[in-house]
Amino acid sequence: MDKKDIVSVLEQIASIDKPETNIVEAGNVRNVQVFGKKVDVDLVVSQPSLATRKKLEVHIMKQIHEQLDPKMDVKVRTEVVASESPVSSPIRGKKIEGIKHVIAISSGKGGVGKSTVTTNLAVTLKNMGFKVGILDADIYGPSIPTMFDVEFEKPLSVQIDGKAKMKPVRSYDIDILSIGFFAPRGQVVAWRGPMATKALNQMIHDADWGELDFLLIDLPPGTGDVHLSLVQSLPITGSVIVSTPQKVALEDAHKGLAFYRLNEISVPVLGLIENMAYFTPEELPENKYYIFGENGGKNFCEEQGLNLLGEVPIVQGLRESADMGYPLSMKPEHPVSKAFDQIAKQMIEKLTERVEDLPPTEITRITTMAGCSSK
Repeated sequence: MDKKDIVSVLEQIASIDKPETNIVEAGNVRNVQVFGKKVDVDLVVSQPSLATRKKLEVHIMKQIHEQLDPKMDVKVRTEVVASESPVSSPIRGKKIEGIKHVIAISSGKGGVGKSTVTTNLAVTLKNMGFKVGILDADIYGPSIPTMFDVEFEKPLSVQIDGKAKMKPVRSYDIDILSIGFFAPRGQVVAWRGPMATKALNQMIHDADWGELDFLLIDLPPGTGDVHLSLVQSLPITGSVIVSTPQKVALEDAHKGLAFYRLNEISVPVLGLIENMAYFTPEELPENKYYIFGENGGKNFCEEQGLNLLGEVPIVQGLRESADMGYPLSMKPEHPVSKAFDQIAKQMIEKLTERVEDLPPTEITRITTMAGCSSK
C-alpha cells in the first residue's frame, strides 16, 4: 500500500462537486485503502436518502476511473449516521476529577489479545509506581474480571457528596469496573447501541474512581457506538492500537487508526503494540518462530507514521496466566514482563511528548512522570 496512491485517491474524492462542502475536509471519508488495483473507500454521511448515497458512490467510482485508472476495482461502503454524530458535531468530553490520563486500548478486529495487553500493561504501570484503573468497555465480551480473578465480585455502593457511586473492584492494587460484574456468568448481553452507551456512561461517570494516574479503557473491537460514546463522554489523552503482524489484522487496525484521526475526533494515537509477534518455546527461549508473519507491525507503523511501542511474543504462560487470573507481568523476570516494561516506557515517552505539544488551555497534563521509577 503506497501513501502516494492513497493521497491520489483522496485528491480525486475531494475534487468531486458536492453542494455544501469538500467531503474529505468535512470528515465524511473515514478510511481509504489501496492495494494494487483494488481501492476501498469507507464513507459516513448524514443523508439517509438511498438515491443520494448511491449518487455519491457512483461519483467517487467514476472520478477514480476517469482520473487515475479505469481498471481499478473500486468499492465504496457508506454508513449513515445521525446528524448530531461526530461527523457534524465537535467532540465534547467531561473530565473525571482525580483521573490524570485516560488511555483507550483498541483494536480493529477481535482475537488479537487486546484485553491481555490491557491487563499486563496495567500491572506494569502499577509496578512502576502509578495508580491505575481499568474500565472494561467491551460490553458484549468482557474478559477483564476473569484475567484478574474477580469474576464473582460485585462493586459496592458508596456515598460521595450525597450521591450513590459504584466502588470499583480492586485486584492487585488496580481498580476495575466491567459489565461482567453485573451480568450473570454465561448470560448474553443482547443490547442495542443506546443501552450499551448508557451502561458505559454509568461506569465512567457514576463510579468513585478516586485518584488515578492512568485509566485504561479496554474497548470492544471495531469502531462502533461504544467508541463514539467514549470520545464524546470524556477527554481521551491518547489511544493505543493492538494488532497481530497478520495482514488481515493490520488492515482492520488501519480502520481503527483512521477513526482516531478523523478531524472531528482527533484523538492522538500513541502507537501500536504488536501482539503475538513471534512464538518462543519456553524450553528454547532464544528461538523465534514468526507464525503470523515477520515485521508486519513495523512496516505498518512506517507506512502510517506511527510509533511501534513494542512486540509481545506468544508464550504458553501468557495464556495460562490469563485463565488463572494472575497477569504474567506480576513475574518481573519473565520475558513477557520485560516486553511490557519496554512498552510502558515507550508509551509514557510518547505520552509526555504528546502533552508537551498541547496548547496551555488543554486539560490534560503530565504531572507524575518525573517521579516514576521502574522496579
